[in-house]
Amino acid sequence: MAENDPKTRKEITTMGSNEQRNIAMLTHLGGIILGFIPSLLVYLIKTDDATLREHAKEALNFQITVLIAFVACWVLTLVLIGIVLMPIVGIANLVFCIIAAVKTSQGDTYRYPFAIRLLQ
Repeated sequence: MAENDPKTRKEITTMGSNEQRNIAMLTHLGGIILGFIPSLLVYLIKTDDATLREHAKEALNFQITVLIAFVACWVLTLVLIGIVLMPIVGIANLVFCIIAAVKTSQGDTYRYPFAIRLLQ
């Protein structure tokens, strides 16, 4: 009898939406500490959920871009430019991941401005 109750059905739907938002938010925030691993895991595991897959794809593209930037900075440390650029890349990663997590928690989508779109 509780299964047919509209209030119960609405709560289950809302909970799924909340769960999606939380996973998408953690996908974006996970990039701050763990790099591309959280977004890759969500991208590979959540194949049946198009919304989560899109968020994971966007986060994965950005984290791969950040990884490429860090490798370029590491190479450029030989001429001392990388020493200046490496903290800038780290701060940009932190700021954009937080912005993406906030937008995701509000139910919006976020597109990273400097991401190389490797995954389509």
